[in-house]
Amino acid sequence: MTLVATHAAGVTREGAGVATLSDVARRAGVSPATASRVINGSSKPVTDELRERVLRAVAELQYVPNAHAQLLARSHRGAVGVIVHDVSDPYFSEITRGLQRVATDQGRLLMICNSYRDPERELEYVELLRGQQVAAIILAGSGYHDAGFTRLLNDKLAAYEATGGRVAVIGRHEHSGDAVMPDNRGGARLLGEEMCRLGHEGIGVVAGPQVLTTTTDRLTGLREALAAHGRELPEHRIRYAEFDRDSGAAATAALLDAEPGLTAIAALNDSMAIGALSLLRSRAVPVPDRISVFGFDDMPIARDVTPALTTVRLPLVEMGSRAMALALDAGGTRPRVESLAAELVRRDSSAQVQGRAHS
Repeated sequence: MTLVATHAAGVTREGAGVATLSDVARRAGVSPATASRVINGSSKPVTDELRERVLRAVAELQYVPNAHAQLLARSHRGAVGVIVHDVSDPYFSEITRGLQRVATDQGRLLMICNSYRDPERELEYVELLRGQQVAAIILAGSGYHDAGFTRLLNDKLAAYEATGGRVAVIGRHEHSGDAVMPDNRGGARLLGEEMCRLGHEGIGVVAGPQVLTTTTDRLTGLREALAAHGRELPEHRIRYAEFDRDSGAAATAALLDAEPGLTAIAALNDSMAIGALSLLRSRAVPVPDRISVFGFDDMPIARDVTPALTTVRLPLVEMGSRAMALALDAGGTRPRVESLAAELVRRDSSAQVQGRAHS
């Protein structure tokens, strides 16, 4: 198809308004259906003579094709829409690597939308992707503890699926469909078990936003492990923050100011843990001799900071790959849920509490 550029949005047709498909068909002396086949690149044959007449009319009238109509007219949906919280976050960057790997192998284009953890924007992106008739929509990131939002989201996704679109999610969402589930709860239990093994009792937690299901799952797993060793995690030793470095540093400062006797900081993602390390370094608090620091996710930078970060590894790239594979596999007759295990990675930021034996 020949692409015709317009000089400006809203170019007028002979002073009478924006040109329509019917105007093009009338100018070319063909039916609207024939004009549509030429403009939308239909696989149905059109003679060279008719094609040239239609394209000449498009140029003369400066007709701008409707993108939505073009997509509907094509027999193959080539793009996949992905909604992430923030692709600049290393967690989502790694997941996106996996998504892109499978999409490229299958000749698909990826449309990435950043919601910045704004539920309203997430709903708007679902509508946008539905309007663009993408082959699949993938929601990569935590669900929300918000019943009203969840109901609206599921309604919009159901309407999209009714048109033949496919949906896959990464993480805990209240959507009945294909899902890839990282073991956030089990990974946090591993973290709690490790802190108890090292003899830590004065534990402070830098958690993520309370509205996210990921935060709840990780806190639940951590509490389960501590309870198994007769230890509690009181609310005053938890600070909720955004999943980023600066929020992690601020939350760590608040914990230390309120509880100077803490021997361990468990940050529920690596970005916040790196913020905790920065704050402790600025206060000349030695890690791990005075305080041990633990992270979660095992982002690539976790091994490069000083000291290298003890953390829980989630297979982030594989999570993206599996979600894309599910989204593009139309063979499933019922919802498929794939669970991916977590793994504890011991590095230099954690140590046994001085003067205490291993439990």
